[in-house]
Amino acid sequence: MSVFTAASAQTVCAPLAVLGRDVTVPLVTGGEVTYAALDYAASAPALQRVWDDVAAYAPYYGSVHRGAGYLSQLSTDLFENARRTVAEFLDCRTGDQVVFTRSTTDSLNLLAGALPAGCEVFVFETEHHASLLPWKDARVTYLDAPRTPRQAVETLERALADREPYGPALVCVTGASNVTGELWPVRELAAAAHAHGARIVLDAAQLAPHHPVSVRDLDVDWVAFSGHKLYAPFGSGVLAGRADWLSEAEPYLAGGGASRRVTRRADGGVDVEWHDSAARHEAGSPNVIGAYSIASACKALTEAGFDALVARELHLIDTVRAGLAEVPEVRVLSLFGDDAPRVGVISFVVEGWNSSHFAAALSAEYGIGVRDGLFCAHPLVRTLLGSDPGSQGECGAPEAAPGEKSLNAIRVSFGAGTPDEHVERFVTAVRELVRDGAKWRYRTEDGRCVPAV
Repeated sequence: MSVFTAASAQTVCAPLAVLGRDVTVPLVTGGEVTYAALDYAASAPALQRVWDDVAAYAPYYGSVHRGAGYLSQLSTDLFENARRTVAEFLDCRTGDQVVFTRSTTDSLNLLAGALPAGCEVFVFETEHHASLLPWKDARVTYLDAPRTPRQAVETLERALADREPYGPALVCVTGASNVTGELWPVRELAAAAHAHGARIVLDAAQLAPHHPVSVRDLDVDWVAFSGHKLYAPFGSGVLAGRADWLSEAEPYLAGGGASRRVTRRADGGVDVEWHDSAARHEAGSPNVIGAYSIASACKALTEAGFDALVARELHLIDTVRAGLAEVPEVRVLSLFGDDAPRVGVISFVVEGWNSSHFAAALSAEYGIGVRDGLFCAHPLVRTLLGSDPGSQGECGAPEAAPGEKSLNAIRVSFGAGTPDEHVERFVTAVRELVRDGAKWRYRTEDGRCVPAV
């Protein structure tokens, strides 16, 4: 059964240049160290290439679509060329639309507002909240967490076969988990959805920065992702895919740019004719720099070559997993098992440690930035931890003192800009903290574990 095939035989490339790679941070134990940014799943550092491209454009910044001046025309061309670059990056079909948004969350909320009347949505409990929560105006079927890729497909097939009445339906699924990093069988899920008359949207926030995403090959109807996870952290995102539901829906925002013509009626009211292109859902002055930065990142990743990038990431994944496996107190969280293909996102818990305390010690004593909490995927983390669904827990740190048990995990994540030294330092730090304990005292302040002064 196919998921995604990694080119493990390819030559491992050097890390791509990113901003912040030489930043030093103070250690609570004294001295400074180069910061190890291992929280890519939340926000990846900007590629140097992206920053340079944006800096080169910045003096020519102008309003788009409605300006007669040279800078406005230049900016309009740049904005629309960015749309074409993203369409090429995603291998979109003829007729697909690329809508620029603020983020994956924004993209999926936009699509939720475009659902036809009576549409039923099917979503696994394993989704990030961006995929789990936007469907408040639809009839939603939440599917239990599968334990194999095959079980995911079978669960969806049963749910779709049982739906009544038969009408429009949408399946929402992640490409790679933001908790476990595991790759989902997107192509097979899309085939199951289409076989039962449903459409499918792919949350590619964690997939697009690590693997090529082809709308055509995966046969998904829409794909959503965020710029800030694709090495372009400028508050931008993308929703790309079929035009019909988007063109028939009320505009996501009402205002200039979305409207083609506005006229007064004899009774004093206003009639509006909306655009039926992507502009329909891009009201207001668009984030031109954000769109350009996404396009720049798409070009940079394509030129670097995903085969080489994937091979390098597999090397880093192997380093982290092998290191964690040598520490008996560490339990790595997984749905599909140790052999499941994955991207550079790994979550774990440490016996005898509060997760917030462990993450704080990694930062304060080793200069390593990771994430602790439920990662805005509460149902999934609770399932993986085997906890009561009603147990307390937050996206961020828990209200628990160092040493107390917490319903949270620790997540380490990395990507195209991560040097070997950062993951090697992380593995060493985990081993030393478990063996020797923290060198400093910590306390809870405003829900976070911090070094005691």
